[in-house]
Amino acid sequence: MVHSTVEHRFAVVVCADVVGYSALMGRDEEGTLAALREVRRDLVDPKIAEHKGRIVRTMGDGLLVEFNSVVEAVRCAIVIQQSMREHGAELPLDGRIRFRIAINVGDVVSDGDLIYGDGVATATRMESLAEPGGINISRAVRDQVRDRLPISFEDLGEHEVPNIPRPVRIFRILLEEKPTAATMNRRPSPPPDKPAVAVLPFQNLGGDPDMEFFLDSVAEDLITELARARWFSIVARNTSFSYKGREADAKQIARELGVRYLVEGSLRKAGHRVRISCQLVEAASCRHLWAERFDGTLEDSFDLQDRITESVIGSVAPVPATLRSNARAASPMPARMYTT
Repeated sequence: MVHSTVEHRFAVVVCADVVGYSALMGRDEEGTLAALREVRRDLVDPKIAEHKGRIVRTMGDGLLVEFNSVVEAVRCAIVIQQSMREHGAELPLDGRIRFRIAINVGDVVSDGDLIYGDGVATATRMESLAEPGGINISRAVRDQVRDRLPISFEDLGEHEVPNIPRPVRIFRILLEEKPTAATMNRRPSPPPDKPAVAVLPFQNLGGDPDMEFFLDSVAEDLITELARARWFSIVARNTSFSYKGREADAKQIARELGVRYLVEGSLRKAGHRVRISCQLVEAASCRHLWAERFDGTLEDSFDLQDRITESVIGSVAPVPATLRSNARAASPMPARMYTT
């Protein structure tokens, strides 16, 4: 019987994932997978190897990479993000492969090739808060590179990380973009044919900590079901969840995410009964196009989510009822209800 040895060590951890991966896959699965493979083969993997990084694991649309040097990790991330600006520049913004990247240094636990621990958890949380095409770093990384690399930073303040006792201070690397003739002469991309929607984290008005997982789960399933409706362009979960706990108005969020509509709401709980208020906002005008209240119990979450999803789909796009019924019959919703 072989026993693996658990090792604690200090490591430079880099997390990256694809912005809007669910929406890209919803529009063109084969094309998205082919484009991602090309980016990995021609750019990402070679640059990681060039800067002496090690790919620990891939997670569909994401990467976990370990470096021995903070400077090399930051250099690698900058080169990748700057190169990605030119990759697919002829495509509309919502059709390109773009990455969010975060870099942290901290203690990790290794049982072989894989790594776990607080250093990885913190990097994952920081990555979820990064802007599309951006790089977030921890204060420890900033302190290591600020006098060694010619880059600037923006202080994003302190953020809570689950199961980490102290908040983490995050900095954004300011990437300079040098305009070229191509970018100067490029016409703005036309708006997408399909409505672009972001489902924001719902507010837990009761403050019951046990409801947080329930709310996050409702949101996840709502995003999944909206993504299955081919007449929508849906912002991915990791992107919309980055606004959890952040103060921002509808216009700012829509501008940052490039969406036309926002789905938002709140939850109140009394005993086993819950009341979910949900509204659809047109971001440009901040007008509420639709609002509804859904009452139910924790035991009938399937029916609750079914009603919410059908109402949101019918409000965003005037799709014939028969088409909506067929879509629901073809792809039944899971029995759990999750909110954002």
